[in-house]
Amino acid sequence: MKGIVLAGGSGTRLRPLTGVVSKQILPVYNKPMVYYPLSVLMLAGIRDILVVSTPAHLEMFQRLLGDGSRLGLTLDYAEQKEPRGIAEALVIGADHIASDEVALILGDNVFHGYGFSELLRTTAADLDGCALFGYPVQDPWRYGIAEVDADGRLLSLAEKPSAPRSNLAVTGLYMYDNDVVDLARDLAPSARGELEITDVNRAYLEGGRARLVQLGRGFVWLDTGTHDSLLEAGQYVQILEQRQGVRIGCVEEIAYRMGYISAEDCLRLAHEQAGTEYGDYLVGLVEQSRERPGAAPVFHSLHKTL
Repeated sequence: MKGIVLAGGSGTRLRPLTGVVSKQILPVYNKPMVYYPLSVLMLAGIRDILVVSTPAHLEMFQRLLGDGSRLGLTLDYAEQKEPRGIAEALVIGADHIASDEVALILGDNVFHGYGFSELLRTTAADLDGCALFGYPVQDPWRYGIAEVDADGRLLSLAEKPSAPRSNLAVTGLYMYDNDVVDLARDLAPSARGELEITDVNRAYLEGGRARLVQLGRGFVWLDTGTHDSLLEAGQYVQILEQRQGVRIGCVEEIAYRMGYISAEDCLRLAHEQAGTEYGDYLVGLVEQSRERPGAAPVFHSLHKTL
């Protein structure tokens, strides 16, 4: 499965912060925002990833992330010249996807929960058509909403409905089989001139090939597109990291624990950030693993907590 991070848009709701920088470069506590969606794809076992952004911002991501080799990844980049809808990322990324399945994630989404890595990998392995991820919200009229029956089967999808049939918001994480490339190419623009991801999802639903994976109790999904939500996400990460000693969205840690990079590679990344708490944390990871001779790089707790 290939991965796509859509880090486009003009970030108008976050101005003046986004006057000269992409919102996905802004910090969510102690890491750039883009680290969080990138970490989700990594936890799903995806290592070949395309970052889609605007012409003005693409170089920022290239400077930050490079070609991905430092993390054991392959990263490529592509331009979305104007914000013409989430589904356009699938058209832009057609050559990247090639004949594979794909996971698309929005660059301003933060996910966290117990067993999330296992859930991602199981969903990817069992993919038959389209897998969406639903999360209960208190204000469903602000989101794309999924209606399910008593057995959890997906019945309908509605974009920002005035009379929502459920409180299950469709998050910014989507998994598709290879048919999605042709489906996205054949889409007609909506009234607002965009290729709507909801139209892609409805096509799968009408074909009986869409399912909703519900992220319930124990999971957190945060959209960081406003000043308040950006602050809330940073506070959530700060509290969890300081109280529990875990890290959320630490791509270097995930690369190491997943076996994408060696201990020596991880130490090199740590030394690039010498004198910081972040760098010290990476050194501690390696030291801890070396205190357990023969221990596998992938710790059981990784799949349970990150």
